Amino acid sequence: DEHSSIARLFSIGRSVQNRSLWVMEISSAPGLRVAGKPKCKYVGNMHGDETVSRQVLVYLIEYLLGRYGPDERVSRLVNGTDIYIVPSLNPDGFEKSVEGDCDGASGGRNNSGNRDLNRSFPDQFAGDPEGKPEDVPEVKAMKEWIKENRFVLSGNFHGGSVVASYPYDDSVNHVLNGYYSKSPDDEVFKYLAKSYASNHPLMKTGKPNCDSSESFVDGITNGAYWYDVSGGMQDYNYLKGNCFEITLELTCCKYPPANTLAEEWKNNRESLLTLLEKVHIGIAGFVNNGQLGQGISNAVIAVDGIDHNITTGDFGDFHRLLVPGVYNISADAPGYIPATINVEVREGPATQVNFTLQPMVTAGNHPVETTITVATSTMFGIETPTTKDKLQPIPKEPETSRHHNYADMAIFLRKYSTEYREITRLYSVGKSVEKRELYVMEISDKPGIHELGEPEFKYIGNMHGNEVLGRELLLNLIEYLCKNYGTDLEATTLVNNTRIHIMPSMNPDGYEISTEGDKSSVIGRNNSNNFDLNRNFPDQFVNITDPRQPETIAVMNWMNENPFVLSANLHGGSLVVNYPYDDAEGITLYSKCPDDAIFRQLAISFSKENKQMYGGHPCTDMYPNEYFSQGITNGAQWYTVPGGMQDWSYLHTNCFEVTIELGCFKFPLAEDLPKYWKQNKRSLLQFMKQVHKGVKGFVLDGSNRKGIFNATITVADVNHPIKSAKDGDYWRLLVPGVYKITASARGYLPMTKNVTVKDRQAVEVNFTLSRVTDYKINSHVEVSINSSAGSEEEFNKLVKNLSSKEGLNNLILSSPINLNLYRYHDYKDLSEVLRGLHNNYPGITKLRRLGQSAEYRQIWALEISNKPKEVELAEPKIKFIAGVHGNAPAGSELLLAFAEFLCILYEKNNAITKLINETKIVIVPSVNPDGREIAQEGRCTSKVGLTNAHGKDLDKDFKGNSTEQLAAMQPETRVIVENLILNQGYTLSVVLDGGSLLATYPYDKPVQTVENEETLKYLATVYSTNHPRMHLGRPGCPNNTEENIPHGVLRGAQWHGHMFSMKDFSVTYGHCPEITVYTSCCNFPPSKDLPALWNENKKALLSMLVEVHKGVRGKVTDTTGKPIPNALIILNDGIKVLTSEGGYFHVLLAPGPHDIDALAEGYKHQRKQVFVSSYESASSLVIVVEVDNKLFGLPRELVVTAAGASMSAIFVTACIVWCVCSIKSNHQKDGFHRLRQHRDEYEDEIRMMSMGSKKSLLSSEFQDETDSDEDTLYVNKH
Repeated sequence: DEHSSIARLFSIGRSVQNRSLWVMEISSAPGLRVAGKPKCKYVGNMHGDETVSRQVLVYLIEYLLGRYGPDERVSRLVNGTDIYIVPSLNPDGFEKSVEGDCDGASGGRNNSGNRDLNRSFPDQFAGDPEGKPEDVPEVKAMKEWIKENRFVLSGNFHGGSVVASYPYDDSVNHVLNGYYSKSPDDEVFKYLAKSYASNHPLMKTGKPNCDSSESFVDGITNGAYWYDVSGGMQDYNYLKGNCFEITLELTCCKYPPANTLAEEWKNNRESLLTLLEKVHIGIAGFVNNGQLGQGISNAVIAVDGIDHNITTGDFGDFHRLLVPGVYNISADAPGYIPATINVEVREGPATQVNFTLQPMVTAGNHPVETTITVATSTMFGIETPTTKDKLQPIPKEPETSRHHNYADMAIFLRKYSTEYREITRLYSVGKSVEKRELYVMEISDKPGIHELGEPEFKYIGNMHGNEVLGRELLLNLIEYLCKNYGTDLEATTLVNNTRIHIMPSMNPDGYEISTEGDKSSVIGRNNSNNFDLNRNFPDQFVNITDPRQPETIAVMNWMNENPFVLSANLHGGSLVVNYPYDDAEGITLYSKCPDDAIFRQLAISFSKENKQMYGGHPCTDMYPNEYFSQGITNGAQWYTVPGGMQDWSYLHTNCFEVTIELGCFKFPLAEDLPKYWKQNKRSLLQFMKQVHKGVKGFVLDGSNRKGIFNATITVADVNHPIKSAKDGDYWRLLVPGVYKITASARGYLPMTKNVTVKDRQAVEVNFTLSRVTDYKINSHVEVSINSSAGSEEEFNKLVKNLSSKEGLNNLILSSPINLNLYRYHDYKDLSEVLRGLHNNYPGITKLRRLGQSAEYRQIWALEISNKPKEVELAEPKIKFIAGVHGNAPAGSELLLAFAEFLCILYEKNNAITKLINETKIVIVPSVNPDGREIAQEGRCTSKVGLTNAHGKDLDKDFKGNSTEQLAAMQPETRVIVENLILNQGYTLSVVLDGGSLLATYPYDKPVQTVENEETLKYLATVYSTNHPRMHLGRPGCPNNTEENIPHGVLRGAQWHGHMFSMKDFSVTYGHCPEITVYTSCCNFPPSKDLPALWNENKKALLSMLVEVHKGVRGKVTDTTGKPIPNALIILNDGIKVLTSEGGYFHVLLAPGPHDIDALAEGYKHQRKQVFVSSYESASSLVIVVEVDNKLFGLPRELVVTAAGASMSAIFVTACIVWCVCSIKSNHQKDGFHRLRQHRDEYEDEIRMMSMGSKKSLLSSEFQDETDSDEDTLYVNKH
């Protein structure tokens, strides 16, 4: 606990005798996976009686923790490396060992299962070891740990000699000794072994004198050459774990007396530290997707001539240990075009090698991109380069010295984003009034990605359109950073350690009407609506009544979306840096903000690099009496600026912003631009470095080591808290001094630390917060935010809590996520958002292509679940669907926000985590992407986009489930039917639409008996009740005829009755209740309304996740416990559902008593009665059905006897008929013929036939001409 900011204790498993296998992680961000940060592990006491390593590693832990901060070397190691130390892999054996036993005679070498752990790993030459795996849980735990973590380097510590041995440990023929079994990386292993041995006073001699006949050149040996070891751990690490491991024998005596331990620590300390540092040699970098810019995990890194590959980590990062030399390095991944680059590896920190691979299907003619950066020892922080002499001493200056209009600027930006794609990303945050893009150039070693712990910085220029110096200097800065990356130390270090965002022009419209040579006019100052953008932000003292401009809104949204730490707003017309506050209730005086000291420091960092500015007399010909001490001023003391950007930034985001006036001339001549670059270059670079001052770190959840989003960081006596970013990282600018800093978060106990900030790089201060058990949000309702997920009882309690009056409100209050819904997503954007959610949360999401629209756009489905790749029959399934009508896309935006809300809070909020763990959630944001593409924002009643590309209203296309009907459906309809309705087992479906404010339930068909109307209406009421306005039943829509809707709920046919709707089909053929929610009177409301819509519907959407766990659920089995699939469940003699493959069923029902009948072929009918609660989870039933021995309601034996008798009677009857037929046949043979009839009889017969009578000639009379007395026979005539 004393070093919780850099240490984490955890166990990877247990020994045979149930002792924990402890690991101490030492890192600047323990528990977090930081992109590009290598992992190193030390494992001791593998043989229980070889004990020196156990204590030496404990000493190492104490040394690293105790010296972190004051000791530069230790701080460098901890900040740049994730270090894992296992003092004892065999604690059972240690307990059995005896101090002073040098030869292991007393036992203890093996584990409690009498297995040698270093002979129990799978071996390349010997296969799997003999014996049962359960006898070596220590090995199993180690194997799993190695598999889960991509360790780069490892040391395995033993005793019994003094030597460093390296792979391989055995050979194909298992020669006992003297056979050198060379690995592909033999040179690297010898280098690593020598790095340890050469720093050990005895080992480096090669003569440990343990055995007089034993000697080792340079204190190292190939493992197999020394003696053959099958099943060793070091070979397993190398062959299966990406990890280079060597084995270190520390002492001749296996368990020496305790009084020798201090000396052994002294002998090994330097070697231990040196080997840790070797994790940073060779090459390191990232393999990125050329389309998305994201890291590619499990890409293969191959070195030509070395038959051993490694793979990239989760972020696409890799570290490949190599000795100095020239190599051909290749990167390859399935589905991508491989790349190869020639690299020179030098002594010292790793050479940075980045690959950008193009996907095969879209690569076209794009070249494969690779970059090499000369090593700058990024592990040591921003100001500790080690290879300065290897970098070019003279940076390249910008060649551009002209004014750029909008078109020219756009081409310039696209040029540099294309030429320097590996470090740049060009994007737009919005559009101006005249629809010009508000471009931003991101410059970073991983563009497009927020790297954990790396601060974000921005420059904004040309806010006033006729103040152009900021615009041109920022274009110069982009050129300078791009051209000097990898060759100039300062530029490279800035880009590698900072995510830089540069907006050259915030007011491109104003610029276009400005004129070169304009010294002080206001032409072009404002935007195209004639509003001053620097008077258009919300203000703390003045109510800004001017309408918010699109440029302002775009920048506000941008700032809310990114964790900016520091910013400068570049202007013209004077020469000074001004800092908050900009106003003070309308009077001109020094308006001091809580962070006045750091703002003054920031301002001076810029001004002192510009001699003219620092002098304090900026524009003597224009303002002869104006003076600014040190070239800085408080904004309000100069003149008041209500509605300014810098104050809003400070008050509403984490970002500290200053405003910089760059020159007295607003629009100087182009020929003077190089002079301005020369004056301001150092200032621009120096100011950027200030983002690395103060304190930084992470706020972590003590239970799972995950970052806590939106935690509050407060500094005692400074009334300005900041918030942690999405992954728990934070940055707090401070001047040097001693501070008391507190981290707090809702549901956690706060933590306070005393911190000394010095005038150098930011101090890393991490906070690990403990959850408050059963944290009470208010005095009435308790939401168990802390209890662990798992037991059914706890989940039932959660459902009950969330169903209480304030349960969902408290859940939302405990998780204040700002999703910044500020614009609609077209098809391309929507697809990217879904892919982004899947890529960022792969463990809980699965992205599926359900099919294609009429115009071949994909219809996406995102599944959210703790096991998205598995079928979990017992879990309820709920689907959320939107965009059936393309002209109503607000529902699509709500579902995207809902999906991100759930993903962000998984494992951060216990209630959300449990709901996701216990539910299959499927989100389909757009069923009709074709219609959406032509719909127009703001058109509330327009029908453009309502139908699909074939002009068909999809909600009138669900006609039936026959083969012919399915074939006749629209492609979108058929996709939904086949993938989401028929035989899919959903418990509930919620569809979002637009055009009113109410919820409807089946049926939409005008004339339809609703068997389960009470339940369907109840489900719709649950949604409306949790909506702040819907339940009032007064939508207030201009075109609405219904203004008194009870509880905001109607049956579909009462609202807009129509045939063949999706919800009718879902209930009829999918056996799944479906409700349709109309979220807004306007079909396509303005994007500014999206945040309000989200806030209105968030609780209601969550209520559906809770509701799907109610009703009744159960399982049908026979008397042996075997599940009965396809059993018919009938509820209240009406609703019918079938059990799943596992015999499970789950049906939502209105609160109250219900009858349940279970029918299965060959089994007796069972009936149960259950009571469904409105606030408790589903009643759980197991219905056991017995084999039915009755047939037709009678005993089986009686039915069989009767059946036998019936068969006998049928047989006798058949015989009689046969006999009769035989007699008839004989008579015909004996001369029987038909008698002639009288004419009148014949005419009657003809008449009867003409009338079509069925009785016509049904019989004909025959008479026998013989003397037989037999009766006249009649036969049917056919």
